Amino acid sequence: MRLRTSTGLRPCEFYGNFNMNNTTDVELALVNSQTSVVIEIRHDDKLAEDSVAYLQCALLYTSVSGQRRLRIHNLALSTCGQLTDLFRCCEMDTFTNYVAKHAIKQVTTSIPKTMRENIISQAASILACYRQHCAAPSSAGQLILPECMKLLPLYSNSVLKSDALIGGSEMSSDDRSWLMQTVLGMDIASTVSYFYPRLIPVHDVNLTDTTLPPQIRCSEDRIKENGVYILENGIVLFLWIGLHVSPDWLQQVFGIGTIGHVDIEMTALPELDTALSKRVRDIITQIQDERHRYMKLSIVRQRDKLEPWFRHYLVEDKGLSPSCQSYVDFLCVMHKEVRNLLN
Repeated sequence: MRLRTSTGLRPCEFYGNFNMNNTTDVELALVNSQTSVVIEIRHDDKLAEDSVAYLQCALLYTSVSGQRRLRIHNLALSTCGQLTDLFRCCEMDTFTNYVAKHAIKQVTTSIPKTMRENIISQAASILACYRQHCAAPSSAGQLILPECMKLLPLYSNSVLKSDALIGGSEMSSDDRSWLMQTVLGMDIASTVSYFYPRLIPVHDVNLTDTTLPPQIRCSEDRIKENGVYILENGIVLFLWIGLHVSPDWLQQVFGIGTIGHVDIEMTALPELDTALSKRVRDIITQIQDERHRYMKLSIVRQRDKLEPWFRHYLVEDKGLSPSCQSYVDFLCVMHKEVRNLLN
């Protein structure tokens, strides 16, 4: 695969699972609908304002039937001279995919403290630039976020806390290596779900609906002891059951009357002839079908031995590692960094 650009632009960095024997050609063992490669493009020459920048990605490959084929993608992007226009058109999910892959690539060459400082510094520089050049004058006590990048602190903190980046004593080197390679190959949608898992309440679902219930913020504050929640990030899939969940809910979904009788070793819900059982099973099946790899269901009871594993993925909370911060604490850190850059 090769990326060609119009005058003034050039590809400078490549991130993903591939091999390169020179500075231009990307060699991939296979390509499917989930294959993702991030290419960082630098502009070395002045680009004319209100003109068009062209990109062409050419892929030479052999199909499963043995035919040699050439697939070409052409992209035309408008250029601008105002930072306001740039911030208005940015893609936060794409930026998160880039930040994650860039951080993973640094794991073998940098210490965790340096990687953390780089991600924080990069996010702070973006927000400081927006505040200085695009935001209306306001109180120094406010953290001003661009409309398209309101989730920048949230995603940055989530990347910093991820197992792929920081690992942990409870994680083997093989597991972490696999996670690093997986993140390097993730597409944009998978990256966002991995770093900010979906948390979906299922104790009060609409039995006549066929779509997924709306997700809630990934924080312990949103979880109630009388509730049941599904948490998934494309890698793991949990069903968390609160201690005070309704006995009627347990009877309709598990066929039992008390939470103590729930078999936490099961990897699939029993197929009971109730509307609630069918609805919850359909939700789980729909989530599994959305992902590229099969996720085994893990049952977690409140205050059980597996609960810390579940809470580890509530990324808005502080977490177990001393270096991890809650989302609120990280916002304070970002605000302080921005103020230091502006002063």
